Amino acid sequence: MGTSRSRASSGSPYEATVGFARAVRVGNHVAVSGTAPIGENGQVSKDAGQQTRRCWEIALGALAELGGRPEDVVRTRHYVTDLDVVDAVSAVHGEIFGDIRPASTMVRVAGLVDERWLVEVELDAIVDGD
Repeated sequence: MGTSRSRASSGSPYEATVGFARAVRVGNHVAVSGTAPIGENGQVSKDAGQQTRRCWEIALGALAELGGRPEDVVRTRHYVTDLDVVDAVSAVHGEIFGDIRPASTMVRVAGLVDERWLVEVELDAIVDGD
């Protein structure tokens, strides 16, 4: 008996050219790819908090498309380009996950693919049912 596999798309132009999905669900596990703060029409806010909210909006939307909820998240990852954004990024994470408390990592990186991005996020979730 095989385990079902499904995927979600966020419409990123990179999905087809790079060959990835925004999120993949295999059985009850969902993995959401690195998610950047790209708004409608490609705009990117200069504010770290707004960027973080946008990242989580996209990532949690993909999770929902595959049957998950924020309460199903067991691990989050943040990649930040500057230590000055840590408080803003952390505050948004706390607003969303303060009661859920997934395992979480924040890593400072030299840079992200687009210089406007201050943060990128990922998540893993275990979703009830199959």
